[in-house]
Amino acid sequence: MFGEHALFFAFLAYRYLRLIVNLVAFLLLRPIPIPENPLLTSNDVTVVVPSLALEQDRDELWATVHGILATNPAEVILVTIDENVERVKLMVKDMTTTTKVRVLSVSQPNKRRQMVRAIPEVRTSITIFADDDVKWPRTLLPWMLAPLENEAYGGVGTIQRLRRAVEPSFSQRVWGFLGAIYLLRRNFDCAACSYMDGGLPCLSGRTVAYRTKILSDTAFTDGFTHEEWNSEYQLNVDDDNFITRWLVSHGHKIAFQYHREAEVETTLEDNPKFLKQCLRWSRSNWRSNITSMFVERHIWRQQPWSTYAVHLTTLTHWALLWDVGLLYYCPKELWMFWPVVALMCVSKWIKFVGHFLRHPVDILLLPVLVIFGYFHGIIKLYAAFTLHVTAWGSREGADANDAYRMIHLTQPDYEQVLETKNLHRHMLSSPYPPYQYMSPWAPLLEPARYGEQIGHGAIYPSSHNPRVPRGHLERPKMQWLQPPPYDNLY
Repeated sequence: MFGEHALFFAFLAYRYLRLIVNLVAFLLLRPIPIPENPLLTSNDVTVVVPSLALEQDRDELWATVHGILATNPAEVILVTIDENVERVKLMVKDMTTTTKVRVLSVSQPNKRRQMVRAIPEVRTSITIFADDDVKWPRTLLPWMLAPLENEAYGGVGTIQRLRRAVEPSFSQRVWGFLGAIYLLRRNFDCAACSYMDGGLPCLSGRTVAYRTKILSDTAFTDGFTHEEWNSEYQLNVDDDNFITRWLVSHGHKIAFQYHREAEVETTLEDNPKFLKQCLRWSRSNWRSNITSMFVERHIWRQQPWSTYAVHLTTLTHWALLWDVGLLYYCPKELWMFWPVVALMCVSKWIKFVGHFLRHPVDILLLPVLVIFGYFHGIIKLYAAFTLHVTAWGSREGADANDAYRMIHLTQPDYEQVLETKNLHRHMLSSPYPPYQYMSPWAPLLEPARYGEQIGHGAIYPSSHNPRVPRGHLERPKMQWLQPPPYDNLY
């Protein structure tokens, strides 16, 4: 019997072993407790909030900043774009008298660029990045700092919950339910994998803590600002995926604090734009998981369970194909067939029992959950063939500079050579002469002076690629700025 259907039972085990083990791991996970006499306090924390700061988001942005200030960090740094910086400064001045909020800006709306703008300004040992639409509990910081008492930990994530609409329409309730389930599934996977081998899918940038010395390292900054995808593009999205992989590749442990006092509320689209969010997340998962498994490959050794339970699912998890295939090849004896059907049904909701206990009315939306699970396979398949696309499509103003998010690494042509020559001449005639003593952050923080016209914010040319220059940040933090070796261009 079992020999005749060995292939079926092998696929059944591969499909549901992950669920069963993750359920046990999820129940066993305990957060790292807050020490009685902590070495790290809120005074050791700087919170960086990248934001477009659009006028229509004013109230939500201030609610986020107000909630963060309630946790008493040392400083909050808002990083917006040049055209909105004065409005944000006025908002801060009108709404608070505290001196803990500082406003910085960059020329183009890009989260990586905004993060890099803030990192050298951080004066504390811990940096927390937060989205501009999150709501923090007052008890958050002690829980996030607890793992960082151990020097082995480099990053800390926390659980997330959807902020539900107050009086939603039926359509909003359906889309909101799917968004809530997305966050719950992510919490479940992160908690289970964290217990099993210390891994997790990704340290979400909605709220995440890092040691500042990791972020301020010049090697990290060079990698963060020059990540390549498929050896064809410079990638300026997927910032949280990059930092998560960096921690793994450099031997820093990652903690996931699953506790109600460390639960962050966030917002997702409660309309059809939610599908565009899913598409963007799916593309990000494809790019990062492929890089983790087949380019960097550290996870196979360091996080074997997470590799099987999370990363490989990008390639192997297609709900509709699995369910149809298992039912088709399942032995037709009743004592085997119906238990398999029951297992399939239970697997659709067992991870979300806590949600249904808190919101019993959502049980009526279980069919929506199952159908969307199958439909998501189509989204994931489409994402796999459009990995070069980085548009948000779900937030006003977010795609104004979409071309900067993924820059094609083209070989220099005649026009590019002329641009390089012009840049060289501009640098030699600029107020910063070639041999002036300066910080290597200056080209990043003043791209208009140092190369905005080539490479969408590049630093200056190098032998690597004139369109996407690199190498400057590999030097010491303070050094003599040498002119680029392009005399042969004249």
